[in-house]
This record gives sequence, structure tokens and C-alpha cells, in this order.
Amino acid sequence: MKIDRHGQASVLTSDEIELLFNDGFLTDRDRTLFGVCLFSACRIAEACSLMAKDVYTTNGRVRPELIIRKANTKGKLGTRTIPVIEDLRSLLAAWQPNAGATYLFPGRHPNHHWRHLHPEAASHILAEACSRVGMEGFSTHSFRRTALTQMSNAGIPLRVIQKLSGHRSLAVLQEYLEVGDAQVKGAANALSALGYIRKRPFSDAELELGERRLIQSPENLKSQVIETD
Repeated sequence: MKIDRHGQASVLTSDEIELLFNDGFLTDRDRTLFGVCLFSACRIAEACSLMAKDVYTTNGRVRPELIIRKANTKGKLGTRTIPVIEDLRSLLAAWQPNAGATYLFPGRHPNHHWRHLHPEAASHILAEACSRVGMEGFSTHSFRRTALTQMSNAGIPLRVIQKLSGHRSLAVLQEYLEVGDAQVKGAANALSALGYIRKRPFSDAELELGERRLIQSPENLKSQVIETD
């Protein structure tokens, strides 16, 4: 759990996501901003700096893919394109009339060099939303961790997830993935396949063979000799 910027951001459950998006966030902008983070697994800085033309076509329709430009990625490793699923498309379509001419989420001060919503402002928005619904231990990074963990739990290969997330290595990506108690228990339960207990009953022939071996064992033969003497 992350407290005062210490620790790792918690992964959101489906109930927490529902609570946050319906009762925590108060505006379409906030729901759309964090919807982008949740449904694209992007970083908050990448979401804040999205350009409107990389989200909408010239006639205002939501593009089938989001374009996250290399210049706005961590480490400037490369431009990414992320498919827009229906949940995200609905949020972006509703937000389109309010999007900025240049940036998807324009800042309050158009003359500021950022010109788009600052990631620190997004952190403040989330903190207030979490406080509103009594949630703690979450940060803007929780949405990225939640998305990546969900894909991993769904059995998506790590190489595919890496292409979406933009991580430079699989080792770094794996640090993001949450391993739940249920998964650990499931892994342990998988060992039951190695059990020593016979999976089928003995046949009559096997029982008879076992009796013969028991009678012919050295211990039994010795006892029979003693009894005869």
C-alpha cells in the first residue's frame, strides 16, 4: 500500500473501480483522464500530454487507436499505438466537445509552458476522489498496475503486454504485476496432481498378487519355520 508517496501503489479491484468512477470522480474530465490510464495502461504523464489529434480524427470521431508519442514517453523509447476498447471509446466520445484544440486535457492556464493538465494536478484530483469514497493506498500509478495485472491474469503473454506498456524489459514489467493470495493458493493446489494416493481402486488380480508377495516375504517364511519347529 502506498502512503504519503511511500510504498507501491495498490491494484484496484472491480468494486473499487466502480466506486471511484461513479462516486469519487465528479467530472467527465476526471473520469476520462483516469479511464485513459485504466483502459490503455499508460502512465499519467502520457495521458495528460495526449494530443487531441492523436485521439480524434479531423471530423471529431474517436480513432481506433491512441497514439502516444515518443517525446511524451518515459525514456523516450518510442511511439506506441494502443487499441481503443469500447469502454474507453465511450468516455472519449463524450469528452470530445470539451477537449482542447491542441491537448486532450488542456490546462487552466493556456499561456503556461505545459499547456496541458499537469500530472501533479492529476494526483491531487485522485487524492480528493479517494478521500471522497474512503479509499487509501492508491496513486495515479494504480491504474497502470491494475491494467497490466489484469492482462497478465487473463493469460496474455508478457511480450504482448510489454508492447502495450512500453517497458524496456520484461524484468521491469514483471515488477508491476500483482500476485494475489488466490493465485498463490491456486499455484499450491496445482501440486495436488502430484499426490501419491492411488487414483483407482485395486483390481482383484492386483489384490491377489499383493497377498502372494506378503506370504512369500522373508519375514513371513521365517515365522512359518519357527511355528513348524
